[in-house]
Amino acid sequence: MRLNRIALALSVFTLGVALAASGHKVTVYNSVWVGTTELKPGEYNVQVENGKAVFKNKKDTVEVPAKMETANSKYPFTALNTDTTGGKAKLNEIDLGGTNMKIVIESPGSPNAAE
Repeated sequence: MRLNRIALALSVFTLGVALAASGHKVTVYNSVWVGTTELKPGEYNVQVENGKAVFKNKKDTVEVPAKMETANSKYPFTALNTDTTGGKAKLNEIDLGGTNMKIVIESPGSPNAAE
């Protein structure tokens, strides 16, 4: 019985690590700030590892502090959650469609900091 619990815990941990390390495709439709960097509209691959979210497209790579969290239910679609400050959208989290996982951006940077 105890061995089964350990195996289950290890499986859940491994799945969490695999989800965190795998890339997720995200489409940015309008410019959005991630930390002090502005992401232009386009397709990005987002990967979370070692406490950072790495956004990559064909030209650029942006890294910001982030973490994976688990929600109580599955998200029906991928959504970028933002706040607008000074007329600029700042990315706070990405809800990953078809999963109960989300990427929470922990960057203290302000969208106005790059001006």
